[in-house]
Amino acid sequence: MVNNQWELIDLRVFCCVARRSSFNAAAAELGISPAYVSKRIAGLEKALGLALFHRTTRRVSITDEGEAAVVWARKVLDTADSLTQEMARTKATPTGALRISTSLRLGRNHVAHILAVLKRSYPGLDIWLELVDRRVDVLGEGFDVDIRVGEVSEPYLVAHPIASSVRVLCAAPAYLAHRGMPKTLADLAQHDCLLFRDRDQAYGVWRLEGPQGAESVKVTSTLGSNHSDAVQNWAVDGHGIVLLSSWDVASRLQDGSMVRVLPEYRQSADVWAVTAARLASSAKLKVCVDFLVQQLNQGPYALQTFSI
Repeated sequence: MVNNQWELIDLRVFCCVARRSSFNAAAAELGISPAYVSKRIAGLEKALGLALFHRTTRRVSITDEGEAAVVWARKVLDTADSLTQEMARTKATPTGALRISTSLRLGRNHVAHILAVLKRSYPGLDIWLELVDRRVDVLGEGFDVDIRVGEVSEPYLVAHPIASSVRVLCAAPAYLAHRGMPKTLADLAQHDCLLFRDRDQAYGVWRLEGPQGAESVKVTSTLGSNHSDAVQNWAVDGHGIVLLSSWDVASRLQDGSMVRVLPEYRQSADVWAVTAARLASSAKLKVCVDFLVQQLNQGPYALQTFSI
């Protein structure tokens, strides 16, 4: 049985020998030894089951079968070169579908605007953004990127840091004037606490880092929602104390419509871009994540943060 295993290097050496009519001249042009040229040609002839050259002590001439083979070899090499060029072009200009998920407020107020700018920069991308109030199954649901707040626990996913952030306690001045400012974390159990469940948060239990390390408090309320807009509006209207991401309440704290409660306490809530594949494996994935990191830290739709 004929061994038909050959490599592209065999075709490149073959075409060079055919053009130069010399093993030595081909070796000099390719920067390899004449012995290596002879070895590659012999291997190609064995794989094809025919003689490609007539060899004499003075010169090398191509056979009739070699003439036919060189035509096909050039076609294969041209196709291979075209593939390399096309992949380089694709890498420089990413194209294709991108499915991205994130939470409601982060997506609506930040990620959606940033992705529109990304689309203008890379028209070949086909972007789908899904805003959900739960932790998605990145692999099972076919998402390329999940922008999430809080730690990444799935060992099979790759987490790319976007921004450092924390959740903080805050309330409207009117509520605090009526109910008083809590002095300890335990005091929160006696206050109206507005419950917001952001995907992975435990409902009704607030775990925070404070002067004594990690502490937990059980809080109750008759007002709760999976949408931070509703909970934040209730807090601004004076209905209770809320625990929200610092970037989510930064503008409220700046304009005075809410103030910090127990400012020595906070809950880690870093922002991550989570992918199933490493960025090096996909040009469009790398462009998307790099763009989100840049724009969520700087630019018109960046996350507002403040010194904690």
